[in-house]
Amino acid sequence: MGLQCGIVGLPNVGKSTLFNCLSNARAQAANFPFCTIEPNVGVITVPDERITKLAELVNPQRVVPNVIEIVDIAGLVKGASKGEGLGNQFLANIRATNAIIHVLRCFDDDNVIHVDGSVDPIRDKEIIDTELQLKDLESIEKKISKVAKGAQIGDKEQKKAFDVLTVYKNHLLAGKSARTAPVADEDKEYIEDIWLLTAKPVMYVCNVDEKSVNTGNAYVEQVKAAVKEENAQVLIISAQIESEIAQLDSYEERQMFLDDLGLQQSGVAQLIKAAYKLLNLATYFTAGVQEVRAWTITQGFTAPQAAGVIHTDFEKGFIRAEVIKYDDFVKYGSENACKEAGKLSVEGKTYVVADGDIMHFRFNV
Repeated sequence: MGLQCGIVGLPNVGKSTLFNCLSNARAQAANFPFCTIEPNVGVITVPDERITKLAELVNPQRVVPNVIEIVDIAGLVKGASKGEGLGNQFLANIRATNAIIHVLRCFDDDNVIHVDGSVDPIRDKEIIDTELQLKDLESIEKKISKVAKGAQIGDKEQKKAFDVLTVYKNHLLAGKSARTAPVADEDKEYIEDIWLLTAKPVMYVCNVDEKSVNTGNAYVEQVKAAVKEENAQVLIISAQIESEIAQLDSYEERQMFLDDLGLQQSGVAQLIKAAYKLLNLATYFTAGVQEVRAWTITQGFTAPQAAGVIHTDFEKGFIRAEVIKYDDFVKYGSENACKEAGKLSVEGKTYVVADGDIMHFRFNV
């Protein structure tokens, strides 16, 4: 589905270290591939224990997991919205992403100089927020100028657009991001064509020192308080720990390292799973002797829509879907055993696919 999350953050907050950990082919799991499209884009497997279990049961010729693209977006400085530094490139890169991973420095270290001379994650957050909000304000004002004349002469659609855009404008002028504007979901169509930067879902990653990785610290609490109205997830990660894990050669060594720190999984694995959730995505599987594969869909997709992810012909000619729940497949061990136990259901066009469903589509074109 070509889904991208962009990593943003000021210099020396740990953003590049974190991206380098993501880009390490040996990363945080036994089978955690990464490939480079461009110097700053990585395609990373979404960790999912379910596909590993299905592969053990089916023993297919190949396994194809879900992936997500992580983009290291560099060049943001004060004035980026006006083209300072690599501002224009930065803003173009972030506009192409589906969601934002905002890395904030939440650790003290005299050996790592902060670009503004002191550690203050809230100030750092506001610098980036302000640049994105200013660029969004520019986009909103351009569109308002296009619909203003129609609104004045009584065009109902143009008037509605003008009113909605004005709400966004006032919200941005108040120093708030578009994602928190008091606008009904059905009215958000009026900003779809201008790709507002601050309308994108966001996750805040607090980069902490090793001793704070399990419990957080005062900086993390400040971040949580500052973003409580954004309905945004706050994730605690130590980029230093992640870089140490990435240097270990075997899966067993990495697990021992995590155990010693009292961690169930690496921060990178948590980050990728959280990014997948942030994008409101779900997974269904196809499982056969040739291939066990994970397919990415948006939450709420119907069976024909899910079939269309494989091929548009599957959606056009959809007849029915044969569905086995993941837990049933694991319990009975095979498709045939599930059929015999009455655990295979036949679903029609209105069936809403559940995360983890194992599906087989019947279609005719």
